[in-house]
Amino acid sequence: MNENVERLRQWVKGSGNIVFFGGAGVSTESGIPDFRSVDGLYHQQFAYPPEIMLSHSFFVQHTEEFFDFYRKKMLAPQARPNAAHRKLAEWEQEGKLKAVITQNIDGLHQMAGSHEVLELHGSVHRNYCEKCHKFYGIESVTGTSGIPYCTCGGVIKPDVVLYEEELDNHVMQRAIQYICQADVLIIGGTSLVVYPAAGLIEAYRGDKLVLINKSPTAVDRRADLVVSGPIAEILGGL
Repeated sequence: MNENVERLRQWVKGSGNIVFFGGAGVSTESGIPDFRSVDGLYHQQFAYPPEIMLSHSFFVQHTEEFFDFYRKKMLAPQARPNAAHRKLAEWEQEGKLKAVITQNIDGLHQMAGSHEVLELHGSVHRNYCEKCHKFYGIESVTGTSGIPYCTCGGVIKPDVVLYEEELDNHVMQRAIQYICQADVLIIGGTSLVVYPAAGLIEAYRGDKLVLINKSPTAVDRRADLVVSGPIAEILGGL
């Protein structure tokens, strides 16, 4: 394993065009639970499955229950960036990393100092009125109970992509462009089973595809380098 980490270190050292694509596993070491691990949301007991409670239909039909679940399980305002977030921001500052593409909605990459962050699934830090489209910060949800309402009377909806909703096509196209141009693509903290985001790997044409995860994925065989372990520990040690 040390050999793999050292190879990754050398690839990073020799690259000026790194793109990072990450999922929930990037933030677990900041105390934010993922979905599919043993301790993830999919293995906890709720009145409905998480994918139902985080769907557009549920938001429309059971709005108050949606926000109750959303506040308890999707918001972590106390979370802070870990070593992985900080290392990626450092690489960007050095001119080595061109973009972070994330499935996460927690805003920790920006908090760590990253600027070019493509949020495929939106952000809990942005919320908007469905009626007048006025934007609100995260405090519009954390500082209220029940259904949050705009001053105009409209429901304030989190600017996150719910199940049954489509990803932003403009963000997807930018992500594809970055991946196409990358010489090193590092994918970490994601099981690569959620589409269409998982399909972004198909855009990579280089020969330095790196996968960093605690557990094996079905895509490992396609990688040029697989590093097993906690991503914050691995990236933080580079």
